[in-house]
Amino acid sequence: MTRALITGITGQDGLYLAELLLKKGYEVHGLIRGQNNPRRELVEKLVPEVHLHNGDLTDLSSLMRALRESDPQEVYNLGAVSFVAFSWENAFVTSDVTALGVLNILEAVRLHAGDDPGSIRFYQASSSEMFGKVHEVPQKESTLLWPRSPYGVSKVYGHYMTINYRESYGMHASSGILFNHESPRRGEEFVTRKVSKAVAAIKLGRQKEIVMGNLDARRDWGFAGDYVEAMWRMLQQDEADDYVISTGETHSIEELLDVAFTHVGIDDWRPYVRQDPRFMRPAEVDLLIGDSTKAREVLDWKPTVAFPDLVKMMVDSDLAALQSGW
Repeated sequence: MTRALITGITGQDGLYLAELLLKKGYEVHGLIRGQNNPRRELVEKLVPEVHLHNGDLTDLSSLMRALRESDPQEVYNLGAVSFVAFSWENAFVTSDVTALGVLNILEAVRLHAGDDPGSIRFYQASSSEMFGKVHEVPQKESTLLWPRSPYGVSKVYGHYMTINYRESYGMHASSGILFNHESPRRGEEFVTRKVSKAVAAIKLGRQKEIVMGNLDARRDWGFAGDYVEAMWRMLQQDEADDYVISTGETHSIEELLDVAFTHVGIDDWRPYVRQDPRFMRPAEVDLLIGDSTKAREVLDWKPTVAFPDLVKMMVDSDLAALQSGW
């Protein structure tokens, strides 16, 4: 039985990845920060078979302990301070976890592997936010990185550190440069979930409006359940490498609002949406749209959930949750 350790298991990707690996017959271990983590109960409810270990990406000794206890053949580093807007207000914390945390887990894996550094396959969750001020459209693995947020800068550090450990120590270390991926499990601070929950609440008469930032921003949005499949496929390759994971389509916030409101029978969303400068980014990224040709050809991967279906899935989930009193 293959054993895997997932950091960031409390997030949407961690949960979907744990479900995927369990279905494939893995023994799954998860790193969870703090004994009183409010999302621990959710993990235990959705994936009760997972073995949880207390640990922190900023604490090398706790990572070494988790590796000793789980002794994995695969490690998926999904842990990060991942809300971009938060990173401007808390640049140090973001850097400590999202950048230096990658160094810590890479070093812990290297030390645990001992004389056979390639015996543990490692996945690093890189991000399309690394492209920032984009230098070509669409973006692929060789596109110049020009991050425009502390989060993006931190992800660039982790990305290049992963490459460095692969080239320096012969580790089987791969990075997935994932474009925006969403699901009903997305945190409510992210714009897609903010919209889906607000639209559900407006439909049920429990909310009057939604306050938004830049409605012109465009993103390449896919389904998180599809994207964790790509993570797993990367670690099944004989050679480690880096891959862009994306749909190859771009949609604006306005399109997101169109699909969400129309799905609940509201044709004109403008009376329900108010813009506020507080929700504007200090430095907005440009047009993010990924070229996942390499992943399609090498990993035989492609997305299965279209953008409208993803939005409707999220709205339906929030409608059901609000109606059931969650």
